[in-house]
Amino acid sequence: MLDQTTSMLTESRLSGSDTVVLQEPFPILVAYNQLPTEIADDLDRDFPSYRGAGYLPYEEVDCGPSVRSLIEEMTSPEFADSIGERLGVPNLKQYPTIVSICRSLKKHHGNIHTDGNSKIVTALLYLNPDWMQSSGGCLRFLTSIDDIEATVVPEVRPVYGTLAAFRRADNSFHGHLPYQGERRVIQIAWLTSEEEKQRKIRRGRVSRFLKWLSSSVSPKE
Repeated sequence: MLDQTTSMLTESRLSGSDTVVLQEPFPILVAYNQLPTEIADDLDRDFPSYRGAGYLPYEEVDCGPSVRSLIEEMTSPEFADSIGERLGVPNLKQYPTIVSICRSLKKHHGNIHTDGNSKIVTALLYLNPDWMQSSGGCLRFLTSIDDIEATVVPEVRPVYGTLAAFRRADNSFHGHLPYQGERRVIQIAWLTSEEEKQRKIRRGRVSRFLKWLSSSVSPKE
């Protein structure tokens, strides 16, 4: 049960032995066991039930209280500076954030990419109770844009409480092998400007509407 007076994300867990930080070939953080096990049921209950696959813009009305509280912590100045300090971005809290949530993927998601220039740092917090897939859907940080096997660290299984973050660079290659099905993750991105944030919000809302529209169309008999 969630205790509203207790933080879900703590500096002590992020500073523990379950956290790995690399600066080359680009700044990467992978931290395991970052969430208390006793709030897993709350987060499961309060996670949004999206109809479309892929990342969708966060709307408070879609989520229950525990997910809203978790996102409030992930967008706090304290969390920003904890991540920024480890990835070589002083005062990360000065930059605007945008939140996206994914409940499920289709097989075309996960192609290798670097993220756009408007992103400074991206953090992903996974909320899946287990992961039966051998490699499909597991995040890979890579040294090449055309080799999914050129991993920098062991692939990141998207299980409950695993946090992955990286600093965007021209070589910040990442992706995953194809996977279709439920894959719960909250993504926070710190952006270069408020203008970029508003542009992404507008684009995200259009994408959300189109996904809703396509999922509402019944197949022909």
